[in-house]
Amino acid sequence: MASDRARPSGAAVSARSAVSAGSLLRHGKLWVAPGVLSGLVALILSLLYMGGVLTPESSLHRLPIALVDQDAGKPLPGARQNLGAQVSAQVIASTPAEDVRWRRLGIEAAKDQLASGKIYGALVIPADFTATVGSLTGTRATRPTLTVLTNPGLGSLGSSMAARISQQAAQKASTGIGKQLTASPEIADADSATRLLAADPVAVRTEPGHPIGRHSGMGLSAFYYTLLLVLAGFLGGNIIHNAVDTALGYADAEIGPWHSRRPTVPISRTQTLLLKMAMTAVLAVPVTALTMLACITILGMDASHLPMLALFSYCSCLSVGLGVQAINAAFGSIGQIVSMFVFIALALPSSGATIPLEAVPGFYRFLGVFEPMRQLVSGVRANPVAGTRPRNWRTCSRTRSRTRPVPARRGGRGADDPLLFCPSPSRHHDRAAAAEEEPAEPPQDP
Repeated sequence: MASDRARPSGAAVSARSAVSAGSLLRHGKLWVAPGVLSGLVALILSLLYMGGVLTPESSLHRLPIALVDQDAGKPLPGARQNLGAQVSAQVIASTPAEDVRWRRLGIEAAKDQLASGKIYGALVIPADFTATVGSLTGTRATRPTLTVLTNPGLGSLGSSMAARISQQAAQKASTGIGKQLTASPEIADADSATRLLAADPVAVRTEPGHPIGRHSGMGLSAFYYTLLLVLAGFLGGNIIHNAVDTALGYADAEIGPWHSRRPTVPISRTQTLLLKMAMTAVLAVPVTALTMLACITILGMDASHLPMLALFSYCSCLSVGLGVQAINAAFGSIGQIVSMFVFIALALPSSGATIPLEAVPGFYRFLGVFEPMRQLVSGVRANPVAGTRPRNWRTCSRTRSRTRPVPARRGGRGADDPLLFCPSPSRHHDRAAAAEEEPAEPPQDP
């Protein structure tokens, strides 16, 4: 094998050669492949990214929102049901079933599903709703209130969409109750202020159903932390791929005008792939550690249960890195472009982290079934980080209530503080919650 040698710089080569850059630019074939590929990449990226964010309202598909009817009052004179049952039926009937999936739950089950990220919000009818509405016809009138609970841990867009839908449903319910009240003789003979209140009797209050930490990026830190893991695995895998090929003599080392190639090592492509995968598995450890060091220690991102988060972060980074090595080995020179589409271009709009999958076109919901970032975001959110409830929170909360409190971490934040990451609304492990769910009217799920 020949020894290592540095080749002449580009300037020296062009000085002795009759071929110049200007003469090559006139060859049409030289432009075809780069032009077609770069144009296709720009077109597909634009369609993928913008296609998933432009129409969240019209793309709604069964966004999960809880409907909590606590009304324990007796029906008003002449009515068969109390107003809580009437409002619940009206809310479900007034919203297209294909747009919103109302889950009729008790208040504790609703809070639990807000904490575990299975619903984006809740509309709560209080226990004294019928009695408060009935008082409007008396001398001591008190305005009834419906409460809209938001879930900022699932991102501002999903939470705001659920809040808007709940507020609109509550306003329609208020208008319907107002028509009943204004038709009654007691309100017809009342003063103008009472008649004005009776026309729109219900106030709507919005408040967080499950608060998040101050260092959580308003619920977006789960997405950005996952994006860091994906980028670390993707870039690290490509760096290892190029470095190994250069070290084994199958690729040139180029820095500025300097160009060199090492002696070629006789090794099969299978053994080369195994070598790259082994290096990826080892180097994923310091990459993950440095990522957590930067995010948690230096920047102060809210996080607890660090061993679990560290293990999941390592596995996430490793899975992306191994996938990059496999794709590069399979597709050769265009492998980096293919892996970019698999792990980034197709993954970002279908992750459900910034825009709920229930608010994107069906194509992205299909991608979310197998695209890795969707699964990684779900895993990061499902980790009990900074107070986030795990899937089996009922068991964990009961166990923790019988044990000593969890010590506070740096900055005074303990495991009982508001959450940083909220588990994604995956339907996995929902059997316990489904057992507590009351049947909707009409039924929303088979």
